[in-house]
Amino acid sequence: MTLLAFLEAKPLYYKEIDHERVHHAYAMLKPHIKRPKTVHIVGTNGKGSTGRMIAHLAWKRGVSVGHYTSPHILKFNERIWLNGLDASDEVLEAAHQRLFSILGQEMSEALSYFEYTTLLAFVVFEKCDLMVLEAGLGGEFDATNVCDKELSVITPIGIDHQAFLGESIEEIASTKIRSIQKLALLAPQPYPEVVEVAKKITDEVGADLCVCPQNGNIEADSHICPWVNTQADPFALKEIAKAKGWGEYLIDNASVALKALELVGIDYHINDLYELELFGRFYPLTKNIRIDVGHNPLAAEAIVKAMEPETVLVYNSLDDKDYETVLRTLSPKVKRVEIIPIASQRATTMEAIEAAIEKVGLPYRHFDGRLDENEHYLVFGSFYTVEAFLKAVGFKKSEKLKIKN
Repeated sequence: MTLLAFLEAKPLYYKEIDHERVHHAYAMLKPHIKRPKTVHIVGTNGKGSTGRMIAHLAWKRGVSVGHYTSPHILKFNERIWLNGLDASDEVLEAAHQRLFSILGQEMSEALSYFEYTTLLAFVVFEKCDLMVLEAGLGGEFDATNVCDKELSVITPIGIDHQAFLGESIEEIASTKIRSIQKLALLAPQPYPEVVEVAKKITDEVGADLCVCPQNGNIEADSHICPWVNTQADPFALKEIAKAKGWGEYLIDNASVALKALELVGIDYHINDLYELELFGRFYPLTKNIRIDVGHNPLAAEAIVKAMEPETVLVYNSLDDKDYETVLRTLSPKVKRVEIIPIASQRATTMEAIEAAIEKVGLPYRHFDGRLDENEHYLVFGSFYTVEAFLKAVGFKKSEKLKIKN
């Protein structure tokens, strides 16, 4: 059975997950593959962009790199990035056949979609010098946490996925940060509680913690290594961000990526960021359309600072997200909302979205595929929202989007 046919037979969502299963599977796979130097990224927001920056900068300096990210927008291959490109169908198929033969039918079929694709990435990346692994929604119990790592990067943590991770910021931070081993890098955090949780857990496991400036300050601590980007030029980074139209949050993510590379001993050239394309991360599809896969209030708080005034928001959301708070956060920069249908079992109802928009007090209509080149657009709400928009307007990565009035 081909990889895509095999994966399509697996459910995407599970009410309960056997967290030991993937560890048993990895124990079967481990003797057959080599593990590269590994950077593990956990957090609520910024994992994809931070991971891609790390991978891109290392690759541009001649390092063989694999980056595992999720979910994908248009094609499964996006999840497994190898030396500057999404892995080819042929590479993925060969890795699938090898993985399936090692694990056997019973274990391969028992693994979840995410568990199997995580181990698939391990097979694809075994000849790399560096492997960047992005956790799914957790950390401690995430499938990406089955292997050892040289560095854990903790991106901003907020309230999300409460049904799986806990209701409080301390609970959510704990389950993510407990994935660390020897060395952890803590990005700027919106909640000061996260810094305290990180200090406590690193003390418990005897790990070193490198904390980036929190609101410009770092407290002295015996387990905190100095935050000094010896090679990074803050002015150069701001110039790159200006040229690429990045918001402040992407500058923060880039600073974290640069520090991560220093901590694992990999050289970089900051100007290589000019060539980086962060598809789906406040990405300029055209001069007046940006797409972003963010989906929670923390992402909205970051995005609203970068939005143009009077932006048309093309939006929809999954049912377990706090979409009213997202809409309220974005509302100062929103001219109107255009609701786009999304193909997901977890999508909230149109009635619920409409009610939330009305409560926030924004005008709205349903997206009909027409775009005005004189308007600014932001497509936001989830990977599914971005996917639905790109398909509705007939976008292909190899072609420029033509706006239909």
